[in-house]
Amino acid sequence: MPKTWVVVAESSRAKIYEVEKNESNKSLKEITGFTHSINRSHFQHLSGNQQKESRHSQLCGSLDTHKDHERTEFARTIGDHLNSARNKGQFNKLILMSPPKFLGDLRKNLGNETNKFVVSEVDKNLVRHTLKDIQAHMPIRY
Repeated sequence: MPKTWVVVAESSRAKIYEVEKNESNKSLKEITGFTHSINRSHFQHLSGNQQKESRHSQLCGSLDTHKDHERTEFARTIGDHLNSARNKGQFNKLILMSPPKFLGDLRKNLGNETNKFVVSEVDKNLVRHTLKDIQAHMPIRY
């Protein structure tokens, strides 16, 4: 029986659901979840009058670069999981739901074969939404 997985993700958390179908309706069953904490400890911002504006700019740039790296690493983790699951035949179709930037990172980390299983993409952050909200954003045919 074909299985459709729905990946709902953002830069620090992701949930993977399986679409369960019966005669009357479809529902989502959570299969697994991922969280990724971003370590900002060495980027703490020190307050004080002696701090220079250029130092502040450098710090913000470093923090942005660090956040981008962490987001990319988390997308790689999710991509590796999906590539492995595809190799094991755990799904036949994928629906990706994610904010645009993370969706792009996720796409880059899916193998060519896994990308062929993507049947729909929704560029919205729905990670903290209810199952009902997530289902409302799913394409009708799945």
